[in-house]
Amino acid sequence: MDTLKRELLAQRVRLVKPSGIRKFFDIINTMPDVISLGVGEPDFVTPEHIRQAGIRSIELGHTRYTSNYGILALREEIAAMLKRRYSIDYDPASEILVTVGVSEGVDLAMRTLIDPGDEVISPDPGYVAYEADIVFAGGTSVPVPTYAKFDFGVRAEEIAAAITPRTRMILIGNPNNPTGAVVPRAELEGIARLAQHHDLIVAIDEVYSRLVYETEHVSIAAMPGMRERTVLLDGFSKAYAMTGWRIGYVAAPRVILEAMLKVHQYTIMCAGTAPQEAALEALRHGEEDVQRMHDDYARRRRMFVDGLNHIGLPTREPRGAFYAFPSISSTGMTDDEFAEKLLFEEQVAVVPGSSFGAAGAGYVRCAYCTAYDKLEEALVRIERFLKKHQ
Repeated sequence: MDTLKRELLAQRVRLVKPSGIRKFFDIINTMPDVISLGVGEPDFVTPEHIRQAGIRSIELGHTRYTSNYGILALREEIAAMLKRRYSIDYDPASEILVTVGVSEGVDLAMRTLIDPGDEVISPDPGYVAYEADIVFAGGTSVPVPTYAKFDFGVRAEEIAAAITPRTRMILIGNPNNPTGAVVPRAELEGIARLAQHHDLIVAIDEVYSRLVYETEHVSIAAMPGMRERTVLLDGFSKAYAMTGWRIGYVAAPRVILEAMLKVHQYTIMCAGTAPQEAALEALRHGEEDVQRMHDDYARRRRMFVDGLNHIGLPTREPRGAFYAFPSISSTGMTDDEFAEKLLFEEQVAVVPGSSFGAAGAGYVRCAYCTAYDKLEEALVRIERFLKKHQ
């Protein structure tokens, strides 16, 4: 075989590191006794009536493509839900797009709105795909550190300091993965003023919006002057325990959504038909399921966060999602060392905080979306690990 005269891989791909989450996920699949606090996936099975809706869709022969936008009835239900929750009107025919999970929605937002050299500001630590999607679109990721003393909430004044003439977008996960931080209303209002003053787009990932505790979820899209410059991203994976169904959606002004549709139709065509019909059932009849799972997560959260603090791993109060983000700096280990040793010595899987950005160094992400008794056992093992390495 002839030697290639140039680099085999595109530069954008070479710039992106493999996911730190997947690294540990691949390892624990070979270790049957591991308690996994690594992957952010509900341990609940998709509720029965939602599963049956997907099965019924297949049995009825609904196996063809849908509209590129997605099934109209689903888009109408999404629009009605957003109206109820936020008092925002979106046209289901032209301002809502059903995607293959929120992950596709984030990628579409970057590829549709970012030109090479454009800067995208995003909180650090943040979801691992954000930086990668920015780079794949040719943009430049500008991380804004968040701090434990502010419960890892992103602050408008720090975003303001990062804005340059090349800034095009602010990308925020609210609630945040990996920290569980919820952006307070006052900070969202400050970010909204910045976006309007500097003529910026805000892409807001709200996939954990139904999983908030002892606070309210506020959408920046509902704030005055923000609907026309906000790309709202949400989905069904977390609240409805539908991770494997891969259904999300984008709500945005028509001029943005029609452009996103161009990318979507040439790369995806449409989301799966049976998953869309299952999502329709979830919106119509799944509210009790959401509340039941929310309350169970809240119970686990209280026990697990208190437990981490008790055994000597300082943990700020996570107000959303299902993640705790304890500091491991007292151990003298890096977060990579801590996660690797804990996995092989005590069979507990966590994710190094640095996988989510430089500001995550010295922390680990623990997903408390596993069973209560397993969380209790994980605390026993982690405490034993800490005593051994004192």
